[in-house]
Parts: sequence; C-alpha cells; structure tokens
Amino acid sequence: MTAVITGGTSGIGLAFAEALSALGESLVLVARSREELATVAAGLSRATGVQVDTLAADLSGPAGQAQVSERLRDDDVTLLVNSAGYGTYGAFLEQDPDYDTGQVDVNVTAVVALSHAALPGMVARGNGSIVNVSSTAAGQPMPFQAVYGATKAFVTSFSYALADEVADSGITVMALHPGYTLSRFHDRAGVSRSSVPSWLWLEPEAVVRQALTDLKKGRRSSTPGLANRVLLASAQMSPPRLSARVSTVLTKRFRP
Repeated sequence: MTAVITGGTSGIGLAFAEALSALGESLVLVARSREELATVAAGLSRATGVQVDTLAADLSGPAGQAQVSERLRDDDVTLLVNSAGYGTYGAFLEQDPDYDTGQVDVNVTAVVALSHAALPGMVARGNGSIVNVSSTAAGQPMPFQAVYGATKAFVTSFSYALADEVADSGITVMALHPGYTLSRFHDRAGVSRSSVPSWLWLEPEAVVRQALTDLKKGRRSSTPGLANRVLLASAQMSPPRLSARVSTVLTKRFRP
C-alpha cells in the first residue's frame, strides 16, 4: 500500500509524509526539487525504515501532471494527498498573470487530473482515500487573494461532490481546511506573521494529526483548530458581500 503526497518536501505535505511513514506507509513524494526530495526521502527512510520513492514534477504544466498521473495509475495507491499549492497576497491588477494562471494550474487543474488518475484503481479495489488540501479561505470571497480563494473554493466544492459520488465504492474523499499554518507557504505568499495573532497559527503536525483522525472516521471535511472552525463557519453563513468586506479588512491588516 502506497501514499502519494504532492508538495511532500515542506509544510503540510512534509508533515503528512512524516506521520504516514511513522505508521509504516510506503510513500511517493512529489515536488519540483530533486535535491529536496532526495534529502527528505533519505531522512524519512532512516527514521522509519519505510520505502520512500520520489518523483520530481512541476504540477503547473500538463507534462508534470501527466508524469504523476502515470505513477498513480501504475501503483497500488491507497492514499492520495493533494497538498501542493501556492497563493499570493495583493491587488489582482498588480499580480503577474502567468503566476496567477500557474496558481490555478497547481491548485485546481492538478487536483482534478490526479484524482482522475487515482480513483479508478481505488474503486476497482474497493478502498482508498483522497485528501485535498483546501483552506479556510474557501469559505468566502477573498479580496487581495482573489485567485487563491477561488481556487480553494473549487477544491472544497469538488471534494464534497466527489465524496458523494464515490461513497458507495468504499472511497473517502476529504477536504482539509487549514488556516494560518507555520510553513513556507505564507512566506512565499507574502503574509506578515507578526501581524497575525499568535493564537491563529498552527504547526503543520497539528493540522495533519487532526486530518488523519478525521480521515480515519470517514469524514468529508477536516478543519483543525477551534478558531479555524469558528471562522470558517461564520464566513460560510454570512452573505458573500459581507464576508468579502470583512476579508478585505483582515487581509489589509495582515499584509506586510
């Protein structure tokens, strides 16, 4: 049995790799950097003795997506974790169009493509799980994170719908909604950590512990942290214009 984890060399993806390898799961880690993949794989193998394969692929393009999809079709994959993704902070008109479309390719198109590749084998075997890393940003329109928030709203909607479609096949599809998580993700997006209240930040290991607990229970959604659950529920219940206005105020506050 094998778990395939995209974005497996840092943040939530790495935390999944560490937790699953400690449980004895064989892994296939996917990321862009061969060097980082080799370092992480060697460390996990030494620590746990499990087999850790690596696959260097850029999920922002069709070639990388096809490469990983082929591996998913060939292996006895019992778990796919779609953790690769990135976001940006800033006004839409100030963003690089290529960077934004690449964000859609990684956050959305790759999730769909890899799910297409993994599910047939899972359904044929009658077991398997997919965890799609969404975000608390999925709950409302996100001014100054317009593309990122929209991609995560897609991931959540897609995951819930797919979960219902395959429920009778013994397959679990779960959307994971982390909030502010201590990782390179927020550094890359330009989030000022000092402006975000410390109680909102979670360690990636805590996010993954909750996710694996919820996955074992067959849940279709996991939102680690009480504050994140309250924030997500409040956003989902608010009128879109109101939640967008609140998001605007908070986003401006949390920018560098």
